Amino acid sequence: MRSVRMRILVTLLVLAVVGIGGWQLLPSQEDKNRTITVGTTDAVTALDPAGAYDAGSWALFSNVFQSLLTFEPGGVEPVPDAAKSCGFEGSGLKTYRCTLREGISFPSGRAMTAEDVKYSFDRVKKIDSDVGPASLFDTLGSVTADNARTVTFHLSSPDATFPLKVATGAGSIVDRTTYPATTLRTDSAVDGTGPYTLTGYTKDQKADLSPNARYKGYLGGTGRPVELRYYADSQRLDSAWKARKVDVATRTLPPGVLSQLNPSDPSMRVTESDSAETRNLYLDTRAGSPLHDVRVRRAMAWLVNREKLAATVYQGTVDPLYSLIPTGITGHTTSFFDDYPTQNPRKARELLTEAGVSLPVRFTFGYGIGRGAGAEEAAALKKQLEVDGLFKVDVKGYEWTDFQKRWAAGKMDAWAVGWVADYPDPDTFGAPLVGTGSTMSTGYSNKTVDHLVLDSRQFADRSEVSGDFRDLQQDVARDVPLIPLWQRKEYVVGIEDVGGGQYLTDGTGVFRLWRLEWI
Repeated sequence: MRSVRMRILVTLLVLAVVGIGGWQLLPSQEDKNRTITVGTTDAVTALDPAGAYDAGSWALFSNVFQSLLTFEPGGVEPVPDAAKSCGFEGSGLKTYRCTLREGISFPSGRAMTAEDVKYSFDRVKKIDSDVGPASLFDTLGSVTADNARTVTFHLSSPDATFPLKVATGAGSIVDRTTYPATTLRTDSAVDGTGPYTLTGYTKDQKADLSPNARYKGYLGGTGRPVELRYYADSQRLDSAWKARKVDVATRTLPPGVLSQLNPSDPSMRVTESDSAETRNLYLDTRAGSPLHDVRVRRAMAWLVNREKLAATVYQGTVDPLYSLIPTGITGHTTSFFDDYPTQNPRKARELLTEAGVSLPVRFTFGYGIGRGAGAEEAAALKKQLEVDGLFKVDVKGYEWTDFQKRWAAGKMDAWAVGWVADYPDPDTFGAPLVGTGSTMSTGYSNKTVDHLVLDSRQFADRSEVSGDFRDLQQDVARDVPLIPLWQRKEYVVGIEDVGGGQYLTDGTGVFRLWRLEWI
């Protein structure tokens, strides 16, 4: 009996040891609640949804605010979030109605109502910030709160893309008791109903996010505590990543670092994916600008060498782009390759001679400091454009917020800016970039382009808009209010203990911090 008892004790001891080891291999509750740090070079323009229309601000908004609708990872149709249901009334695509979920409340404990939704959309249009998203709602005539839980949007013209716009950061719902109706809120607090609450914020440094226990929406639950850390440039982000001061790094590490990433490296998790982010060189077309004459802008188009730019400055981490609409989005063409297939200084000189301008044509070129490889890119483009003494380019970098205000005010002749798709539809590359009164403020106005944008919005089946956007891109290549440069590949790197990085960002414009998880 004794030997049998001893064997039992030994067995129990072994099981106990294995149990301890197994427990140590699994994340403890303390580990699960440990903060995940995420580093980025994207900047936040404002914490008020009415005053920001940029990737860094909207990345934060998609976590601390709710919109009526949102996007699933890789989805092209929005799904209800703060709304229980939404849909067009009738067949005219001019009346859009949503019913709110029950039980959504702001940090104060006050219940969200249809009046808050109406208030949020009305104030975006009333404030009409020069760096805000009001232009997205150009077809929104009025909003009515029919009762506590039903809101109706009355559109001035048919707009099948309106639900997509509602699902963006521009559709963030704010507490009408804490946000002024006609001016931007300027403190560092946020009163939203998203999956996270903003518990601390230092501009250009960090944002502390805690799971929102009150959240009710599309998500089944909230994520882990997150600290977003903001870095002034890619090199500083890289230094923080290498020193393991951040657990996840995205948007963007230096091209030289990205090009050397090894997905099989066991010490990190690497995600590389296609994206709908593009970068264009925007040109001031207004009278008085040295680039006002279309022949001058066409001459510039003949001098840009995208392949060299992608291969040298970006070391193969971006793809050359020859159209307004990127690959993977309905309506993509190669209109700039068709019209300007190779770098050709002779054709550029002929156009400038025909325009009767003095050579070299002098103009200013601005870029955002710290925005990826902006400085290196500007230097490379300057060299390409100054070939044969045709142009003289005065390059200058600006802090991000100042940079936005400068292009909005028309204080630069040319400027390079990345454009992250607001939603997965070609419309996001239409009116905001080349429509009359566009966000990029180039002064460009073409009635045919505006008509094509409006016409395309009449198609509920978005596969039917290819023809309109093909024609639109031909017009843009002919008029050259911008010159497409490249399309980004999306990279997210994280330590081996953090999963979910592959869901963090995609072409839907949503930044899913709640998908990050300790493993």
